[in-house]
Amino acid sequence: MGRGKIEIKRIENSSNRQVTFAKRRAGLVKKAREIGVLCDAEVGVVIFSSAGKLYDFWTPKTTLPRILEKYQTNSGKILWDEKHKSISAEIDRVKKENDNMQIELRHMKGEDVNSLQPKELIAIEEALTNGQTSLRDKMMDHWKMHRRNMLEEEHKLLALRMQDVELSSGMREMELGYHQGRDFTSQMPFTFRLQPSHPNLQEDK
Repeated sequence: MGRGKIEIKRIENSSNRQVTFAKRRAGLVKKAREIGVLCDAEVGVVIFSSAGKLYDFWTPKTTLPRILEKYQTNSGKILWDEKHKSISAEIDRVKKENDNMQIELRHMKGEDVNSLQPKELIAIEEALTNGQTSLRDKMMDHWKMHRRNMLEEEHKLLALRMQDVELSSGMREMELGYHQGRDFTSQMPFTFRLQPSHPNLQEDK
């Protein structure tokens, strides 16, 4: 006995609706994978659940952006506005510049230079020479700055030492002056003796 025909309408029960969504989504992706393998077709599937969750699939030989770009080209429908076109063009430009810089970097390292013309090799040599000169000048500037800083530090240390010497010398001079003042009496070159004003008084006794 065959299965009865299911009426296609919204499933009101949320649990049944989620179960049916999961089963039908898996079946749809399976069919997309099969047609891609059997017929060598480029297939992309984009599904949003009722809760807004994204599910997508595309065959291994392509990508979803490529499928959308081909759709836009063949259908004539514009999927991207001018703002997105501008952003896409800027991304492409940056990618191209990055690729060129990677190639130039390999050439600077001496890699992949067999296919270069003599003019291109001369330009690379000049760029390397200029870079070496700039690097040498930069290193010299750093060395001069380092040397100047060292001299300034040495000058500061010398000034501090001179101050210490001057302070010590001043303290010694003060100490010598203090001791000389105390020993002034003992260092006098002569002494005084008291004599009676009337020497004949002792003789009369």
